[in-house]
Amino acid sequence: MSIPFDPAAVRELANILADTGLTEIEIEGKDGRIRVVRAAPQMVAAPSVTVPVVAASAAPAAAAPVAAAVIEDPAKHPGAILSPMVGVAYLSAEPSAPPFVTVGQNVASGQTVMLIEAMKTFNQIKAHKSGIITRILVTAGHPVEYGEPLMIIE
Repeated sequence: MSIPFDPAAVRELANILADTGLTEIEIEGKDGRIRVVRAAPQMVAAPSVTVPVVAASAAPAAAAPVAAAVIEDPAKHPGAILSPMVGVAYLSAEPSAPPFVTVGQNVASGQTVMLIEAMKTFNQIKAHKSGIITRILVTAGHPVEYGEPLMIIE
């Protein structure tokens, strides 16, 4: 079955996304459905900088110069697991269950690392490669956007 492509309908849906600030919209009719998704605007946050603490017994002359902080965009990290949809993030199968993964844990490619609930459906989010979970960037029960980095695997 071939669904007719209507560029005017796609443009109109894109305009609605732009006007309302939504990131995703879908319409369905008897001939098929059209879904338009745009990347959410990235919020610019002040970078956190870790400053090493020098022990009180160390001489001031022995302190090493502090290197410039490197600002990293987690979404561009090669090990980033990005959200494939808009929804609510869950780090465990149920509230009383242990989390699927924790920081420092080894994971295998294809292993479920979390769930995203979208439209009352729980979608498994799987590791795209084997490695160690070095960062979990989302909080259980909070909304996530399409393309948002969820975890980092190194």
